[in-house]
Amino acid sequence: MSGIKTLGQFIIEKQADFSYAKGELSRLLRDIGIASKIVNREVNKAGLVDILGDAGTTNIQGEGQKKLDVYANEQFISALTSGGECCIVATEEEDDFVRIDSPVSQNAKYIVCIDPLDGSSNIDVNVAVGTIFSIYRRKSIEGKATLADVLQKGTEQVAAGYVIYGSSTMLVYTTGKGVNGFTLDPSIGEFCLSHPDMKVPEDGTIYSINEGNYVHFPEGVKKYLKYAQVEDLATKRPYTSRYIGSMVADIHRNLIKGGIYMYPTTSASPNGKLRLLYECNPMAFIIEQAGGTASDGLNRILDIVPTELHQRTSIFIGSPKMVKMAEILMEEYSPVKPLGDIDTVQVV
Repeated sequence: MSGIKTLGQFIIEKQADFSYAKGELSRLLRDIGIASKIVNREVNKAGLVDILGDAGTTNIQGEGQKKLDVYANEQFISALTSGGECCIVATEEEDDFVRIDSPVSQNAKYIVCIDPLDGSSNIDVNVAVGTIFSIYRRKSIEGKATLADVLQKGTEQVAAGYVIYGSSTMLVYTTGKGVNGFTLDPSIGEFCLSHPDMKVPEDGTIYSINEGNYVHFPEGVKKYLKYAQVEDLATKRPYTSRYIGSMVADIHRNLIKGGIYMYPTTSASPNGKLRLLYECNPMAFIIEQAGGTASDGLNRILDIVPTELHQRTSIFIGSPKMVKMAEILMEEYSPVKPLGDIDTVQVV
């Protein structure tokens, strides 16, 4: 056990970084860690019990919910409710935000936005899935927390992270002081520090996008894909295409190896498809803290002002040089409206 540092120990050590907090943020992060262990247990035995497949319900996005989606959603809400540090949970699986009115949460200071099980369409085929979470400080001072407390820019996040349930289970998070990764040791049931001070390479050779939608992409994205596929030894092209179909898994790989993950607008989804609050903001915060870049093709993701709970956006995220090239081509071939009028994106 010599030299092993657990997630709990690490969080306590870093508590002094937050002069405004009196341990609530540390406890909140531990609550999320505990819930992720429970979800991990069910993910790992999903093929052995009647938990695979559809739950027979549809979430607010119009997407069929998987049984594990529903289970994960329940577990995280339960953990955040009982912990007492959170006054609102906004989850991709609920039509509206969940206000926590329990006596222990009356004076809670934090808002949690969460995608309980990202990439759940991969569950039945045993491909890595994940959890994405984002934490904000409550803005309102009196009364019950409201939607305005949830609709904060990504720059206001105090912490964000993801859990990847793969060949090993990892929790990666940031509190604005760098990015650290912890791997679950099943023999002791603890997340242990395995990837300290993670940094995304400045450049890479991997691009991740669902190329099956090529004909529906903006012209700028098409130009980038052609650029990625042209041989140029100086820039290590052609790049390698790797697309898992689970945002957590694709971005986790690119964080470690370098690369770009793209989920642009399409003619069918002119505002983008991924959710700003539950997916793009937390991932953008993590990648920026690791030295990377996150953009909607022109604008910084963390600067987008959310106007609705389930707002969608496009995203280009990863190694700075790769994202910059994508932005140059998007600006030239697929101009977008300014941030103040960002609800509609021109698709060429």
